[in-house]
Amino acid sequence: MGEGELISASAHYLTTAEGGGDVWSAEAASAGRRGTQKIVSAGEVAAPERVADLLAVEQGGQVVGRRRIMYLDGEPCELTDTYYPLEIARGTGLAGTAKIRGGAVRLLAELGHVGVRAREDVAARMPSESERAELALRIGEPVLELARLTLDAHDRPIQVDVMVMPPRGQKLRYEIRIG
Repeated sequence: MGEGELISASAHYLTTAEGGGDVWSAEAASAGRRGTQKIVSAGEVAAPERVADLLAVEQGGQVVGRRRIMYLDGEPCELTDTYYPLEIARGTGLAGTAKIRGGAVRLLAELGHVGVRAREDVAARMPSESERAELALRIGEPVLELARLTLDAHDRPIQVDVMVMPPRGQKLRYEIRIG
């Protein structure tokens, strides 16, 4: 990896962090950069259509959602929306705007929900006006959208992440165990 080059590896976000730290900050620091995040909102929301399908809830049904903006060296670099079924997240730290000590994956595990399989879909598209403003994009600049579904050992959906990021400078790494 080159000096200052940041490669985002999804696997890092699917397990609990070493020492319960912030995975994003650690990933950025490993490249000599500064990664921070701002929790914009959290609570019960109507599930967007795609999220409802992934979480197997009725269209417009309620889920717990957390919206964050990720920053790299002080510049917005990713919008991350995370959704959980109500029966898992209602009344927990996942439904609040406070930072979750040890991260959401650790809290889910403490609540008895451990992800064993994840599926990701990545697509390029044009941003909405609000996405363009939040990410400080130029007119005509596309975004990458990564949607991740995390399932437990019984194939029940426990979490959906929808990440929107400009493609410039992005490197996504996937490591797949075969056999």
